[in-house]
Amino acid sequence: MDEAATIKQSPGATHAPDTDVLFQPYRLGPFNLQHRIVMAPLTRSRARQPGNVPSSLAACYYAQRASAALIVSEATQVSMQGQGYAWTPGIHSREQVEAWQRVTQAVHQAGGLMFNQLWHVGRISHPALQPDNMLPAAPSAIVPEGTAFIENERGEGELVPFVRPRALDIEEMPYIVAQYERAARNAQAAGFDGVEIHAANGYLLDQFIETGTNRRTDFYGGPVENRARLLIEIAEAVMRVWGPDRIGVRLSPMGTANDIHDDQQEATFGYVAERLSDFRFAYLHIVNPAMEQMQRGDAPDPRALGMVETIRKNFKGTLIVAGGFKPDTAAQWLREGKADLIAFGRQFIANPDLAERLRTGAPLNAEDPTTYYGGGEKGYTDYPSLAQDRGEQPKACVDERWR
Repeated sequence: MDEAATIKQSPGATHAPDTDVLFQPYRLGPFNLQHRIVMAPLTRSRARQPGNVPSSLAACYYAQRASAALIVSEATQVSMQGQGYAWTPGIHSREQVEAWQRVTQAVHQAGGLMFNQLWHVGRISHPALQPDNMLPAAPSAIVPEGTAFIENERGEGELVPFVRPRALDIEEMPYIVAQYERAARNAQAAGFDGVEIHAANGYLLDQFIETGTNRRTDFYGGPVENRARLLIEIAEAVMRVWGPDRIGVRLSPMGTANDIHDDQQEATFGYVAERLSDFRFAYLHIVNPAMEQMQRGDAPDPRALGMVETIRKNFKGTLIVAGGFKPDTAAQWLREGKADLIAFGRQFIANPDLAERLRTGAPLNAEDPTTYYGGGEKGYTDYPSLAQDRGEQPKACVDERWR
């Protein structure tokens, strides 16, 4: 699950001139972005069952947010094996592809741009979510702390303890790469404008990259060159489908989500950023290492800022940073060259027209955390826009034929 900025703007706040940089245009690969505000990937657990298929509500939800400079879709599993949470969508079946076609069509009709985030959770799963109740697959057989979110026999969401995953055999690595390549082709068929490879937040590719979850002694373990090997092979496979200027990668340097850690963070992520830079991808998207401090309103940890500087130095292309930003701090990071684009997460949940609200200084809608995961329209497509506040009627965007 991916979440970004959580800080709310004060009611009645006004647009400050020093945030103008947020609204400057930007060239991202072949795309001319009208501003610098990106919608971060956000798991919402509302896919239709059976089959983990995006519903018409998803088309409505994303179309409502099409004024983002770029939408990165919720994390989308590349295979049945890649699923780690109940009711999350995939991009590996024909029905899923056809449903995503309706989503991208709705976004494009609303003038938006959308990349599909390709996801394999690795050990952050449970046999209840796996084909034939198999064990989750991981670099090494290390049990993560925490709980998995599954659908129980009553059709309800339930948190259950993680199990010990099985370590992938080296002969399986080409199969994992093939899952991503197939998903990339499916994303192209579904009408996305590009793809983002999810290598963050303690999921499969991050598990390979970081020493706390990778104890392998073969070509995929040990030195960072080996631990990054699977990500690089997947990047090369995705490039067989998409041009590099339509591919992004997400990392979470210094992250701790899903019981992840690394013994030499700066060396590890500095190397990965440098290798990814060689591909000339559209962008590198990182979870802000200083997110927690900035959410509290504290000064960023110097070590976190040092990590951002390392990433910025080693990756020569566009850098998107997500997490912990208010309009003024987002603008400051852009002015100081720490980032080229800023991604907002939960603020986009409650504010479909977030960019307009930030541009005009309008107050933000209050978020309802009880509706983040699972459910229907409530807390998903029913947050009002400024236009609705002015009395304008929203356009109908739910097609009952494929609900």
